[in-house]
Amino acid sequence: MAHGLRCWRCGESLAALALPFGRVDECPKCHVHLHVCRMCVYYAPRKPKGCSEDDAIEVRDKKAVNFCDYFKPSARAFDSAELEGEQKARSQLDDLFKK
Repeated sequence: MAHGLRCWRCGESLAALALPFGRVDECPKCHVHLHVCRMCVYYAPRKPKGCSEDDAIEVRDKKAVNFCDYFKPSARAFDSAELEGEQKARSQLDDLFKK
């Protein structure tokens, strides 16, 4: 089922997965859960609850699987700059703690 969605964490294509995502669906590459606030069109980190859907319950961990009924996957969830920053930090830690 081609839909153009990519994993919010690693950017892997999720085209092979059927919609709607189930609560326990994971990215085939990095194995993070997909039914999370970070992957939703309503994810709004600048809003008080982190969500632009006023009626949604507050979810504290935006990267953890949840039961939100308003969840709708976003094609813009992946942020390559965030991944690059994580990879750079990991590389610096590896250099710092070389064996």
